[in-house]
Amino acid sequence: MNRRRAIFCTITVAAALAAASIGAYAADAKKYPDWEGQWERIGSGSFDPSKPPGHGQDPPLTAEYQAVWEANLKENRAGGQAYNPQARCIPSGMPRMMIAYQPLELIVTPAITYVAVSGRNEFRRIYTDGRDWPINAPQSLSGYSIGRWLDEDGDGRYDVLEVETRDLKGPRIIDAEGIPVHKDNQTLVKERIGLDRANADVLRDEITTLDHALTRPWTVIRTYRRLRDPTWVEDFCGEDNRWVFIGGESYMKGPDGQLMPAKKDQKPPDLRFFNQARQ
Repeated sequence: MNRRRAIFCTITVAAALAAASIGAYAADAKKYPDWEGQWERIGSGSFDPSKPPGHGQDPPLTAEYQAVWEANLKENRAGGQAYNPQARCIPSGMPRMMIAYQPLELIVTPAITYVAVSGRNEFRRIYTDGRDWPINAPQSLSGYSIGRWLDEDGDGRYDVLEVETRDLKGPRIIDAEGIPVHKDNQTLVKERIGLDRANADVLRDEITTLDHALTRPWTVIRTYRRLRDPTWVEDFCGEDNRWVFIGGESYMKGPDGQLMPAKKDQKPPDLRFFNQARQ
């Protein structure tokens, strides 16, 4: 009888603790903003949507990396993509992924905010549990992100997420026209993410990029529009990727499955290791 009473008391205490924990979590969750839904970018796919593409972006590049960008622009305008990791189905990484070539999903929890990008299955974890930076963290294209929530209007509910992202690896560029980052991969990205105060279906991300390819920090503002009842579409880059890269050159696979040039007057690839028909 005593054993039954002890078991009953243990179950009762466990249930009470679980209920208290759920209640505390629900109360805590009310502090966080509603970012549910699908977020589509507003504006162009250039990194700074407030400026024209190409040279109109006017990134503050050093002379060395301005030359790299000029070469990328030339390749792009000729029809090639040798400089572009996305054409090889490599994820964009930070900060390029926040252009939102495909819609974003933001999942907010007290400890972690998750950012998922439909294209190329890109994914971020922004830790908001008070942790410090790890020692010798492995590098990744999306980096390691630590954030903190701010209640800037003092209403008891968080409205801005400040984020810092480190530990990035390459290859990465900043936009589709090949704005480069430094080959040392010491990029640091700072963000301020929050809903527009006049429209809860508009999200803003102020992105500041610090990189040794830049002469100063470069700040842009990306804006996204919310769809509250979205349809999510799978996007697998490798399913129909027609780009072929050989010896630093980009070619295309034509509708008939045959290799074709991507640029005017492009030389064919080196076939030294293949048996070639003699004329």
